[in-house]
Amino acid sequence: MSTLERWAEAACAELGLDPALADTKAVLDLARDVAHGVARPAAPLTAYLLGVAVGGGQPMADAAARLRELAEAWADSPHEGGEAKSG
Repeated sequence: MSTLERWAEAACAELGLDPALADTKAVLDLARDVAHGVARPAAPLTAYLLGVAVGGGQPMADAAARLRELAEAWADSPHEGGEAKSG
């Protein structure tokens, strides 16, 4: 078992969550896409927002897909009030 798997298991136990609900790959893939497509600090914020959405009843796969699509679109266009993503 990897350190990440042990951490996820311990964190779930601490919060009283079913470890089966911790889709580590989906969260890490989303965080990677956001970090590369938006900005690195946006990755943990997005992971938190995903958790809030799922806690509010949205299906994880659907919420993650919507956020991934948003990050991809964000990467492809400049946004007012910020810098366009470089290289």
